[in-house]
Amino acid sequence: MAKELKFVMLLDCYGDLLTEHQRSIMEMYYCEDLSLAEIGQPLDITRQAVRSIIKRTEDILLNYEEKLGFAERLDKMRVYFGRIESSAEHITDEDIKKEITEDIKKVRELL
Repeated sequence: MAKELKFVMLLDCYGDLLTEHQRSIMEMYYCEDLSLAEIGQPLDITRQAVRSIIKRTEDILLNYEEKLGFAERLDKMRVYFGRIESSAEHITDEDIKKEITEDIKKVRELL
């Protein structure tokens, strides 16, 4: 998994456990793809301060994942539901096929 994608996933899973300041900086950096300077300027902090907050917050997120493992499990569930969906394509009974496909859609919305 690419580093950026990994932290976006971790932010999705554990973002509510961060302070508002940490979460907003991480979202600006990873989700909005802003530079350190672009993040620091409106907050009136240096690029180095932004980098330091990002690094500490990355460590916090990695620690949460190491202890809880939600992001890894979520990723595996997405893979398995993709396999189930692919297998459902081969079902000839259209009612069952439709039911399975709709259930997979509902579960993916929950993920």
